[in-house]
Amino acid sequence: MRTSVCRGLPRAYERTPVVSDELNPAPLDAALERVHRAGVPGVFAEVRAGDQVWSGAVGVAETGTDRPVTPRMRHRIGSVTKPFTVAAVLRQFEAGTIDLDAPVGRYLPKLVPGPRGDAITVRMLVNHTSGLAEYLPYVYPSLEGFAEFDFARTGPQSLEDHRFTRFERTELIRMGVEAPPAGAPGSTPGLYSNTNYLLLAELLAEVTGMPAEEYITRDVIERAGLRDTVFPSGPRIEGPHARMYESWFGKHEPPRDYSEFDMSFVGPAGSLISTVADLNRFFGLLLAGEIVGPASLAQMQRTVKVVSQEAKVIDYGLGLYPMSVPGLPTFWGHGGTVWGAGTLAMTRADGRRQLAVAVNLQRWNVLDSEGRPQAHPIDAALASLYEVAMYG
Repeated sequence: MRTSVCRGLPRAYERTPVVSDELNPAPLDAALERVHRAGVPGVFAEVRAGDQVWSGAVGVAETGTDRPVTPRMRHRIGSVTKPFTVAAVLRQFEAGTIDLDAPVGRYLPKLVPGPRGDAITVRMLVNHTSGLAEYLPYVYPSLEGFAEFDFARTGPQSLEDHRFTRFERTELIRMGVEAPPAGAPGSTPGLYSNTNYLLLAELLAEVTGMPAEEYITRDVIERAGLRDTVFPSGPRIEGPHARMYESWFGKHEPPRDYSEFDMSFVGPAGSLISTVADLNRFFGLLLAGEIVGPASLAQMQRTVKVVSQEAKVIDYGLGLYPMSVPGLPTFWGHGGTVWGAGTLAMTRADGRRQLAVAVNLQRWNVLDSEGRPQAHPIDAALASLYEVAMYG
């Protein structure tokens, strides 16, 4: 099932007029269709070029039914939450209440005590060079090996065991802080770790006097005029949404529905619900310097080397990372996955072209005998979609 529309940008989304790139719906429609035919139940996206907007959706929102996905559906965006949290931190930096280069122990001495609290700065939390380990393998014991990217011996049973478990954030932080460190504070490549962003949430609570989710909502989400971006109040998604299917490298066959899940295990590191339209609006405003100032935006785009959760060394800034093809313009944004849901949102550095893509299947790659994910047609189809969306 397919829905697609190309339209002018609503007045509420207009910024300073820019020269528009050509926006051709036909190759975008075809690219979405390829992702669906490669094995994703449902895929939906929005691409903006100047004052033109294309949105499309192909496939079903629920397997075994004819209920179609639509471009306006809400979706769990995983780590695309991180730029929202960083924007909130930088707004406090601009207000003078947070010093990016101050030791985190100055603000949170009980959570990161002693010499580590003195050595790890706020900036190191934001760009993942703190050396703090990932806590997820300790939250979900059947994911043991997650931090070392060894999936061959893992199983998703604890996802079922803790589907509705409500976790205490400080306990999650304790797991990450007390785990063997991933490296020395400030050393590169750093290790992408959600422990860092839970600490940032506690930092925001400390300096603002309110829960991080409340402050991010008030000072970032509402400021940006986002109508469909919310932190979850429970395990279910309110409003129209697709079911979200987790394959766990072929160990769930058929893939299991994880659209109902308590997201306290990741909080302001990855629990936001949003739409592709809201994500494009957010990143458009962010890259235009309208959420944080130009100086803060420049800091967000200052990158270091970080080992991702896929064991790849990437360039990572302050809650943003770049995507580019040699000789072509650079895009900035973030990707995210949670159990069953994947999202990518990218905006060109000049703000003139944007994409936001959502899929309702995750970890489709089967593993070889050494635990390495094998290539899958979905990978190539998504790469083609991103290229068409970014470069036409």
